[in-house]
Amino acid sequence: MRSEVPLMTTGTPTATLPSPAPAPFGPESRLRRVHAWALASMLVNVGIVVTGGAVRLTKSGLGCPTWPRCTEESYVTTPDMGVHGVIEFGNRTLTFVVGLVALAGVVTAWQLRPRRPRVLGLAVAVLVGIGVQGVVGGLTVRMQLHPLVVGLHFLLSMALLALTYAFWWRTRPAPAVGGPRLPVLGWALTGVSLLVLAVGTLVTGSGPHSGDADAARNGLDPETISRIHAAGVYLLVLLSVLLLIALRRRGAGPAAVRAAALLLAAEVAQGVVGFVQYYTGLPELLVAAHLLGACWVWLATLHARAHAAVPPTQLAT
Repeated sequence: MRSEVPLMTTGTPTATLPSPAPAPFGPESRLRRVHAWALASMLVNVGIVVTGGAVRLTKSGLGCPTWPRCTEESYVTTPDMGVHGVIEFGNRTLTFVVGLVALAGVVTAWQLRPRRPRVLGLAVAVLVGIGVQGVVGGLTVRMQLHPLVVGLHFLLSMALLALTYAFWWRTRPAPAVGGPRLPVLGWALTGVSLLVLAVGTLVTGSGPHSGDADAARNGLDPETISRIHAAGVYLLVLLSVLLLIALRRRGAGPAAVRAAALLLAAEVAQGVVGFVQYYTGLPELLVAAHLLGACWVWLATLHARAHAAVPPTQLAT
């Protein structure tokens, strides 16, 4: 609802006129467009993580057995490659969609006036990161889905999500109300969350969903590495509870408290899915849900850390 501005006239009662709407091409509107593209970039990067997991879970990791071509003679899938070729090639094609969204973010960030170097730098970093990720994806195929390279491929996706989140955070139109500042706890949360993700790639590398029947495994004992992974999750939950308690006791703003509560909810949901998938033999749908949940927990961690570290009056820069 737009606010009303009093209009004083001589000899007549006070009237009101609507306040002017933001200019459609003004600085605030431009910043909102950049913010929208940053959100879109975050979402499509989550999407390609999930579709990449679908490639692995359907044993289509070598559906296109080489890179950058799909076969030695063709850049696209051929009929004799069947559904696995279609799935793998489809995921490769999505990389261009993710890249186009990132490019739109760069263009809109460039158009901001006054220029915001940090925002533009993050937009460019996202675009460059997508190119690097594409090359690593190609190396994953070239290395016949070696589990360590597959794990690196996933962790680079998490790095890209961190960049897209930072891009989104920096372009928020309204100031963030944080406080009290708890940067040490926030960074501890981030470090443990990243460690949990890294150990999770080792769990995946020891399990049955390799992406291809002939792909190597890392040789680790699945039960042992799963227990280590679970221990990291317990520590992450403990730190999240401590953050939520600290924010409440020190009178943090509602946005900061919600961010901590969202992180805790994401961890609990992810933990439930993780335990159920482990004790039911790793069904594909639950594994895919766990992969999506990993993105959710990581982004929720970054969101909670941002609120725990921001001064109460910090504006978007």
